[in-house]
Amino acid sequence: MPAPRPTRKRMFGFVSAFVLGALIAGGLVFLVTMPSSTERAVDRIRAEEALRDKTQIKELTQLARDTRDRLVPVLQGLDRAMPADGVAGPAVVTPADVEAWRKAADAAVQAFADPPSGETATNVARSGLASAVQQIATTVDTYATSRDLTGPTRTAVTELAVRQRADAVFTWSIGATALDAVNIDAGYGHQHVFLPASGDGVLTPDDEPEGNHES
Repeated sequence: MPAPRPTRKRMFGFVSAFVLGALIAGGLVFLVTMPSSTERAVDRIRAEEALRDKTQIKELTQLARDTRDRLVPVLQGLDRAMPADGVAGPAVVTPADVEAWRKAADAAVQAFADPPSGETATNVARSGLASAVQQIATTVDTYATSRDLTGPTRTAVTELAVRQRADAVFTWSIGATALDAVNIDAGYGHQHVFLPASGDGVLTPDDEPEGNHES
């Protein structure tokens, strides 16, 4: 004799049990996979830090450009006063010239004072540029000191100033390269904020156009 078919009531019970089980299972999966309040807070902090770092990169790039424009005349003056190649004789430099260089260098140092805390790569770029600025200020002071000396002592101190200038430009090239890299990562593209430089070891900008996003 054939088995009796399930009644409508029994079928409804089966469907209800299935749906209820699916809902419970889905709810359990949601509860297990739902980010915790701590995870959501961490994600929010990371997003805020990324946005803040992008702002810092933009501001640092503009600061670097302003500083470069301020320091180029200083370096050009030092190049005339202390030709690195030793071929041309030193140009006539007045105390007013030296004071102007010192003011420009000191202003550049102050512009990098009290830096904000950012991501590691941005901090590295900022530190490289700030260190270079301080070295340029020291170069001006060393050269100013040499002007009050005579004989071999003056020659030795002037040579020290020449080396300090070379180290400053090299350090700036490191910071500028790091700045270029963080700009690319931030989506701003290449930003070549380099000082005029020549010599062994000095990093120079690549051939990519300004703003190009290719690394």
